[in-house]
Amino acid sequence: MLFQPLLKNIYKGILNRLSQRKAVNLSTLSIGWFQQKYLKHLPAGKTRSIKLFGRPLFFNAPQELLHGLQEIFVDQVYKQLLPPNALILDCGANIGLSVIWLKQCYPAARIIAFEPDPTNFLLLEKNINSYNLDNITCHPAAVWKEDTQLTFSGGEGMASGLTTTNSKDAITVNCLQLKKFLSQPVDFLKLDIEGAEWDVITDCAESLGVVNRIFVEYHGQFTDQDKLIQILDILKNAGFQVYLREAAALHPTPFYRKKKLTHSYQVQLNIFGFRD
Repeated sequence: MLFQPLLKNIYKGILNRLSQRKAVNLSTLSIGWFQQKYLKHLPAGKTRSIKLFGRPLFFNAPQELLHGLQEIFVDQVYKQLLPPNALILDCGANIGLSVIWLKQCYPAARIIAFEPDPTNFLLLEKNINSYNLDNITCHPAAVWKEDTQLTFSGGEGMASGLTTTNSKDAITVNCLQLKKFLSQPVDFLKLDIEGAEWDVITDCAESLGVVNRIFVEYHGQFTDQDKLIQILDILKNAGFQVYLREAAALHPTPFYRKKKLTHSYQVQLNIFGFRD
């Protein structure tokens, strides 16, 4: 009698493993194993394109393209139910992968996208035109706690962001106060702004009541975790329930961490905020 349930559990386990393997395979996007390996070893810095959903997708950082395709199109990190004509604020739109995915799900949605990196912004516009997407407003600016200009560093990658240091690749970019865009109901607010999230959220604290769902990629240090606690407290006071997930597995053994870490941030978390 025990043998049959055991076989059933083993069968379920095998199916679960197979489904997990399929979920991390870009072949679901018609990007085969060889093409993935080819892209993985391409140098960054040159504008190229691949075919995605029958149209050219432009990029210049191959490894980050693969990461973005995995996270957004395969893992579907932004998957949710929104109204057909949703208003979406995409802060840190990069080259437009999130915009393309959201428009696939909600063709009638209105999207306001922000991207301060000049190279990425050009690719964002190029990809929007390539996919014939409409009802999208793009701002070549970072979201911030005021309208100003600040130093932006990090080259063309996803880890670029506002900085107070003078690195060799630093440029001056326009910043727009996000709070001014929260004067109407917002169905989904995405904040992937590489370290500026605490400043922006604290400034917007009293305006987050108009936001139905929020995604925050938190970047911080171990010595700086008061900011994370404040962000969570602000979201709670704004009426959000939250779910936290590791954005990057930087510390496989958190109690036994390697002292040398090449990444700029010691903590990277995805924060999902939603309402009943």
